[in-house]
Amino acid sequence: MNYKKSAEEILQAIGGEENVDAMAHCATRLRLVLKDESIVDEAALEKMDVVKGTFSTGGQYQIIIGSGTVNKVFYELEQITGKEASTTSEVKAQGNKHMNPFQRFVKMLSDIFVPIIPAIVAGGLLMGINNILTAPGIFYDGQSLIDVHDQFKGLAEMINIFANAPFTLLPILIGFSAAKRFGGNAFLGAALGMILVHPDLMSAYDYPKALEQGKAIPHWNIFGLNINQVGYQGQVLPMLVAAYILATIEKALRKVVPTVLDNLLTPLLSILVTAFITFSFVGPITRTLGYWLSDGLTWLYEFGGAIGGLIFGLLYAPIVITGMHHSFIAIETQLIADSSSTGGSFIFPIATMSNIAQGAAALAAFFIVKENKKLKGVASAAGISALLGITEPAMFGVNLKLRYPFIGAIIGSGIGAAYISFFKVKAIALGTAGIPGFISISGQNHGWLHYGIGMLIAFVVAFGVTYALSYRKSNKEIAK
Repeated sequence: MNYKKSAEEILQAIGGEENVDAMAHCATRLRLVLKDESIVDEAALEKMDVVKGTFSTGGQYQIIIGSGTVNKVFYELEQITGKEASTTSEVKAQGNKHMNPFQRFVKMLSDIFVPIIPAIVAGGLLMGINNILTAPGIFYDGQSLIDVHDQFKGLAEMINIFANAPFTLLPILIGFSAAKRFGGNAFLGAALGMILVHPDLMSAYDYPKALEQGKAIPHWNIFGLNINQVGYQGQVLPMLVAAYILATIEKALRKVVPTVLDNLLTPLLSILVTAFITFSFVGPITRTLGYWLSDGLTWLYEFGGAIGGLIFGLLYAPIVITGMHHSFIAIETQLIADSSSTGGSFIFPIATMSNIAQGAAALAAFFIVKENKKLKGVASAAGISALLGITEPAMFGVNLKLRYPFIGAIIGSGIGAAYISFFKVKAIALGTAGIPGFISISGQNHGWLHYGIGMLIAFVVAFGVTYALSYRKSNKEIAK
């Protein structure tokens, strides 16, 4: 392959050197910040053998090239343009300038929650293992595994502690990540999170029960102001707002506190003031808002049933195109943290239906497309990738390009989501939203069975509708 020629053709198709603000690459994609994406010649890019697909997200125009090739093409781009490679973080920062306020807000949530997902996934999957050991009716009629084999009881109790830790102490994880994202000291953010889950405080899980039973809530009396001594275990919104206040105060203090006293006074005042504000005002307000959000979404899902699932399933892929799906991470984290009352997250199973449908539509395109060998190759690999939970290549590289597979995919997603919503399938962990996602699903009410059936429905409907739409004359022309 002539990498220099490929780089020249790509540069010409994206509007030339003068249209490039910043550029970097990851393992498989060129990540470009362009001054004007509207002048990109996507038809020319699609014809290039080296290009496997393109999409725009988060202020970046990304060109999928593939592992082992992208770095060679990028090197030639550097030689031609004379531009130095930016880091991926610099490209992200530059791309943020091209985003509207709502997109920046969604991106901010993504930046905070994506780094802590491994801890949440680990805890959630451990919950799944604990569920296998303790849920009745999985292996024995009306009895759990530990009921029949009590030698596993100690193991189940140990795993339960391991599983709950990331959610009980969630404010520490969020505090570290959020403070760092807001430009503050990440360790101060973690310290603030520790304060909010201190064991001497009434647990956030006991607080609603105490209110229902009319029990007295412990409080501090400070100059006549009563402040509840209640923790924020498993809470998302209070810690997010508190971390923003902490970072803002810290940055302001560093500008005015003398350097010789900075390391002494800035951490002290930042933590003291933020913690006081949080327990006095911010925490109680955002705690209530968090309850309303979780309860409202859960009620909407429970009340909407199959119809609500159908609507969400139809809209999920278009939401992914806008990037708004990143904002779901915060909501899912709260739903899973409160799984004892919410039952888990309904968003993850619906995301799986969408991913499976995208994969099915791409695989259908593999059989439909005859002459375009390049697109046929992308469709096969991208379809399998989507079934395993990675949909970017299928959605942007195949389905949106041909248009009718994308229609088939959202219909399949809607029908599959309606089915699992009817049977109240929920996830107790974040994980891979695809075939491997079984372990993230609650086993209650035969959740695993209905999850599998839902995936099968989404696949068959998406594949079938895509094939049916391909017989339209206009789509036959596109398929070539």
